[in-house]
Amino acid sequence: MVLNPASSATHGGLRLLSALLEARTGQVLSPEREWRAETALKPLLRAYGFGDAAILAAHLARHRDPDLEAAVVDALLNNESSFFRDLQIFGMIRREILPDIRARGKDRRLRIWSAGCSTGQEAYSLAIQLCNDAGHWRGWRIEILATDVSATAIERARAGVFPQMDVQRGLSVNDLIQWFDPVEGGWRANDRLRGMIDFRQDNLLDPHVPSGAYDLLLCRNVMLYFTQERRQKMFGVLQNHSHDHSVLLLGAGETAIGHGDPFVAHPDFRGAYRLPSCAEDAARRAV
Repeated sequence: MVLNPASSATHGGLRLLSALLEARTGQVLSPEREWRAETALKPLLRAYGFGDAAILAAHLARHRDPDLEAAVVDALLNNESSFFRDLQIFGMIRREILPDIRARGKDRRLRIWSAGCSTGQEAYSLAIQLCNDAGHWRGWRIEILATDVSATAIERARAGVFPQMDVQRGLSVNDLIQWFDPVEGGWRANDRLRGMIDFRQDNLLDPHVPSGAYDLLLCRNVMLYFTQERRQKMFGVLQNHSHDHSVLLLGAGETAIGHGDPFVAHPDFRGAYRLPSCAEDAARRAV
């Protein structure tokens, strides 16, 4: 079998760039994702005048270029997101999880962490739900933390400006009109919505999030790109920011089971997780 030299060189370049991605974020670019990587890099290659990924990788190997390295990492990160992604999950949050938190909330304080928030649609969706149900939360102190490893994604999320295509994916007309203002290039989340969310660049493998526990933690479609060892470390971080009644939500293809088991399946909320109770923890250790 004769390899296509150009194809082989491109593959080698992508491997070098994927090593950069892993070193910066911990994410592993599997061979199955190389096709997406080539597509994701095309705008950057055109902007910088590189013919292909191999030439880009060779340039970075010869020259220290922090800005270009950061641009490559941002391009390779999967920042796919949408408003109210998975309506079943958001329905459960609104109808079951939040009322349960409210019933337990003696200090009238709600803390939510959207980890791996990408460009912010998940965090804004949560804020919209809370605003639409504002009567239930009167007198409560609400904190929504949203973090992502990508500086570019966080900048976009903080700005709160979304093109027409993005707002058409998941937002109802009523929510769009009530919580967004038309601006050049699309729609901008209004001051009230943006003021509810603390967007921060952060890495789950080396976190600097505010201390304390969160009532609701969302880390959806983040674990897919990490090794078993790194997933276990990330679950440890989430565990450290949870209390006995915290609820953890993952993506549809993810599970907290088998990673040191810091979390167990939640008995009340389908597909959710919580910390094991003291009794359950003791029973597991005794087995």
